[in-house]
Amino acid sequence: MNLYLKNLCLIAFLLSVFLGSLFGIAQAQDGASPIQNLLQSHFKKLKRSSSKTIGPVIEAIRSSDQPEAKTVLEKWRAKELWYRKSDDLLVFVKTSDKKNYELIDIATGNVIASASKKQIKQIKPNSGVRALIDGALVFFRLGDEDEAVRLSALTSLNRDPKAVYLPIIQAAIAIEKVPELKAKMERMERLLSVQFEADTPKRVAAIESFSDDMGIDVRAALNPLLSSKVKVAMEVPTMLELARIIVPGESLKNDDGTAGIAQYYEWFSGRSPELNMASAYQLLLDAKLAPPDASVEDQKTALIANIKDGRVGGVDVDELNSQEARDRAYRSLVSNGLAPETISNEEKQAVIEEATFYAVYDEKNLAVIAAARKALKSINSKVSINRFFDLFLDAMSLASIYFLAAIGLAITFGVMRVINMAHGEFIMMGAYTGYVVQQLISNYTLSIIVAVPAAFAVTFAAGVVMERLVIRHLYNRPLETLLATFGISICLQQLAKNIFGTQARPLTAPDWLDGALIINEVVSISWIRVAIFVLGAIFFVGLLFVLNKTRFGLETRAVTQNPRMAASMGINIDRINMLTFGLGSGIAGIAGVAIGLFAKVTSELGSDYIVQSFMTVVVGGVGNIWGTLVGATLIGFLQKNIEFFNPSNTLAAQTYMIIFIIIFIQFRPRGIIALKGRAAEV
Repeated sequence: MNLYLKNLCLIAFLLSVFLGSLFGIAQAQDGASPIQNLLQSHFKKLKRSSSKTIGPVIEAIRSSDQPEAKTVLEKWRAKELWYRKSDDLLVFVKTSDKKNYELIDIATGNVIASASKKQIKQIKPNSGVRALIDGALVFFRLGDEDEAVRLSALTSLNRDPKAVYLPIIQAAIAIEKVPELKAKMERMERLLSVQFEADTPKRVAAIESFSDDMGIDVRAALNPLLSSKVKVAMEVPTMLELARIIVPGESLKNDDGTAGIAQYYEWFSGRSPELNMASAYQLLLDAKLAPPDASVEDQKTALIANIKDGRVGGVDVDELNSQEARDRAYRSLVSNGLAPETISNEEKQAVIEEATFYAVYDEKNLAVIAAARKALKSINSKVSINRFFDLFLDAMSLASIYFLAAIGLAITFGVMRVINMAHGEFIMMGAYTGYVVQQLISNYTLSIIVAVPAAFAVTFAAGVVMERLVIRHLYNRPLETLLATFGISICLQQLAKNIFGTQARPLTAPDWLDGALIINEVVSISWIRVAIFVLGAIFFVGLLFVLNKTRFGLETRAVTQNPRMAASMGINIDRINMLTFGLGSGIAGIAGVAIGLFAKVTSELGSDYIVQSFMTVVVGGVGNIWGTLVGATLIGFLQKNIEFFNPSNTLAAQTYMIIFIIIFIQFRPRGIIALKGRAAEV
């Protein structure tokens, strides 16, 4: 009896514990947080985490307005979301030791229990699920209170657009309050619609909205819609997705199949045609529309395999050292059925001419294709016009640099008839002067303001010394002057190496010259080049004033046109020559400061501009300010246009330019604007 009572009490105790645990679990679930209840309602899908079925779960979490939603998504993506096997409670986990894990409540972040590894299970999202979670997390960043965070999220979304972001960005637009940022979001939404929208009218409308937008991201979204694959058939295809007919070795990727100006650009730039002959024949082989051709390796293998008693195909092995003997032996093997036939180039050409090569769009939606073609045609027309304008700005920038580098040489060359090969070294001296000033003055704006007159003073003095010590003794002896100034240039380069070393020295531009003047997505120009253009314009106006409105200018022009008559009128020619040479050298120094802001300051800096400076002076007209301006503009535009058609080979651009100059001076040896008097005799 006692044993019976004891067993009954034990059963009652165990039953009470079981019922108590059930009551506790039910009570715990009843008192669970809203985020826990939400996740429990989707637990089966959450547990399996399939990218095909998890979308509604992620959307439910994202749109729940629960403050813990973002944290749950982040932990889930980082594989830090677990569940307890006994009751499916979702928790975060923290390792306390090797055997025990602390379970953390997903709502409060507090430790609620501990468990062993066997009692809990990790939820591991695959790459597809993580991509969907990323989209939801972008929404939270797009809805952040900080405008900078929202802008950063939009930028990151633009770098890696995905289909899952489309509903996210649409939801973010609805709550965005800042007009500028909302406009950017709406543009991003249209870009995503171009790529991923399933509704054709909406997608076409998004494509058409970009007809006037030259953004790189727009072209990157539209161009794949017109991507195509090259195919071959023996008859002209009539399919609606036909992109163009291709002529092997000639065709370009024009939608209408016609050759335009792009053909000549590709030819000039050395680019390959869309489909060469070898690729065309390979397409025929892949389509089983042409007989296979035995390669050189195949022929060699066949000859070796059929060697018997020192002969192959009736030809002694010793005679196979010539192509004619190898061909004869191989033809013999072919006639006996021991080797595959070879196809001559003429036969290949005939097969290729009989076939029709064409491209088919990858996109099958004809409405999308038509809209993309129309939009890209409009965009490309605007891009071409703006590229021309951008090329114009680049050419004007280069012309202003050449003008600054050459104007001093034009003065000395025109007035004194001195071929100064050391002119480039005065440019180098000006750049190094700017570098030294920056070592003394840390404020870059102030240092540049000080460096310009300092460079003029240093190179003016150096030019006067050079004229007094060397040049004045070599007047009317051009060959000796050329050799002497060339030797001086070498000495100045070596002196610069001894003082400053061979390593390039920085000449840092002020902060307000950083970046570029951006007009649109295609046209931009750096602020440094804008500043050089302005500096060149100031010098042009200043020199015109000095030469036309001052006594020194009047005397200089008199010496330039007729030195004997000027001397008879009481002008000190020796003094004018000295000051003119100093002025030309000083201007070169200022040009050095300007050039040093974007070029490396080394002892060879001037050598890079001496040839262009002489060409500018010769083409424009010796001793003429207007001629120098015209010459610099002509050479700048010529060089930039040549580089545009052959961007990968700047040396070729220099070569073509020199050839043009040589031809030009054959027809106009005195330059575009020639002077009369002594300058005309050069």
